[in-house]
Amino acid sequence: MPINSFKEDEQSVETGKMKTLFRLFSYLLVYKKEIVIVLLIMSFCVGVSLLNPLIIEAAIDQYIGTNNFSGLIRLILFALVLNVTMVLLIKLRMHIMNRVCNSILVTIRQELYTHIQTLDFHFFDSRPTGKILSRIIGDINSLKDVLGNCVTTLIPDFITICAVVIIMVCKNPTLTLAALCSTPLMALGMWLIQIYSHKRWQIFRKKSSNLNAFLHEDLSGMRVIQSFTAEPETNRTFLTLVEEHRTAFNNAVRLNDAFGSIIDLCWGIGSVALYYTGIVIIGVEQVSVGTLLAFGTYINMFWRPIMNLSNFYNQIVTNIAAAERIFEVLDTPSEITDELAVMEQPPIEGAVTFDNVTFAYSDAPSVKVLENVSFHIKPGETIALVGPTGAGKTTIVNLISRFYNATDGRVLIDGHDVQEVTIESLRSQLGIMTQDNFLFTGTVKDNIRYGKLDATDEEIIAAAKAVNAHDFIMKLEKGYDTELKERGGGLSIGQKQLLAFARTFVSMPRILILDEATSSIDTKTEILVQQGIETLLKGRTSFVIAHRLSTIQKADRIFVIDKGGILEEGTAAQLLAQKGAYYHLYMSQFAV
Repeated sequence: MPINSFKEDEQSVETGKMKTLFRLFSYLLVYKKEIVIVLLIMSFCVGVSLLNPLIIEAAIDQYIGTNNFSGLIRLILFALVLNVTMVLLIKLRMHIMNRVCNSILVTIRQELYTHIQTLDFHFFDSRPTGKILSRIIGDINSLKDVLGNCVTTLIPDFITICAVVIIMVCKNPTLTLAALCSTPLMALGMWLIQIYSHKRWQIFRKKSSNLNAFLHEDLSGMRVIQSFTAEPETNRTFLTLVEEHRTAFNNAVRLNDAFGSIIDLCWGIGSVALYYTGIVIIGVEQVSVGTLLAFGTYINMFWRPIMNLSNFYNQIVTNIAAAERIFEVLDTPSEITDELAVMEQPPIEGAVTFDNVTFAYSDAPSVKVLENVSFHIKPGETIALVGPTGAGKTTIVNLISRFYNATDGRVLIDGHDVQEVTIESLRSQLGIMTQDNFLFTGTVKDNIRYGKLDATDEEIIAAAKAVNAHDFIMKLEKGYDTELKERGGGLSIGQKQLLAFARTFVSMPRILILDEATSSIDTKTEILVQQGIETLLKGRTSFVIAHRLSTIQKADRIFVIDKGGILEEGTAAQLLAQKGAYYHLYMSQFAV
């Protein structure tokens, strides 16, 4: 199965920019009331902004020009009240939009996290954890300005531009044409820039993802790095990734900076054209000073929203790649989902049947991990799976747990096809213990309770005693209330393994799966664990994967798995007597 590491960029899924934007902006519809309030506030503010140039024109032509100072004072007080009110409402608008945007980011992040939890193992096996974190944290954070400015910039600035043009045309069409003569140049420049800018920001997002993936992997493996004095090599890798990240950012920003330069150039050309036309071509006799000043204000009111819109467009180009990456994950279907009309798995008795099961990974369908595998397990049997690495032992138990679906054939539990029952009702009755004894940050009690979230303290203690973990837990500083460090730091490998056993056992599973579960335990601890396992296996169907054959001698049957199938089957004594594949495995471990 192909793996995307921090050394290579992720593949982009191309989607239409407008489709992505509409999907992103659809989250605003949940907050209709708040958006309506913000739009009303902005309508008032836009109205005040449009009125200010007319107030200036009236102040010069009608009051100052006629020495009507009492009227001028009234006009000034009126303008002052309007503008102070506008400033206060702008503050209110910013508060409302910040609250709305933060709520939307929480919603998107929750949707993304919830969806990721439904995805199958293939999704996680094919990419580093750091690249997934990059989308949940960095990509989502980058959307805040786009969401906020959609309401506070796009709508009011577009209205302002339209209103300014209408007012200018009504007052003097000739001056309007002069003031707006450079807009075609602006449109052409922005169109050319956006063609290349989006691709550069996509590259930047990928480089950010690579850097996050490396950092997550590097920090998680720091003990190994320091053990082998590999710091110089990891430093070189880090510097290479940082340089790629910096270069990608500079390339993207350098092109985006051209937006502002084009707007400034067009703004300057329009201003020069306006005053040249008004003073030289038309003549000061035909255009009053107040009108010319009003037009000067209006041209600023035209180009400033254009600048804001260009910056907003810049944000869209910058962050649309992040939105695409988020929606790509949200649109990633899980290969393992409940089918329509599925039923709840009844209480499991423990019969397991493989009916001509074939399995291959979806991205390598020609490579059969298992091919036409059939067997039947009676309730309460203990089955040991042995064989070389990569033979398909873990695949068998993953199909029982429905972490993967069989490519062909059927997996049945008590006669029910696992694909025809709900995933939750199936897995809640299974106990799965792997060699990865992952512990969460929290108390010892919390980690054991993870196997059964409603477990009582008495059940937790009973589970710990069953696997002989109780004694070492009671020697900890606060016993079951001892806070564990990240990944169980401070505990020995054997102690972490015992806690993981207790976590599995507290759920009292009907089918127990032990995948190399004792591989990390020392001999003394293994003896304690085996005693607990023997007690727990009674009355339960169990699958035990083990390379240490000493741990499976009491299994009811042993399956020797290799080459996509079951080579041999029987008890330990029967297989040794056959002197076949199992015999050779046994002798390689115990022969002196």
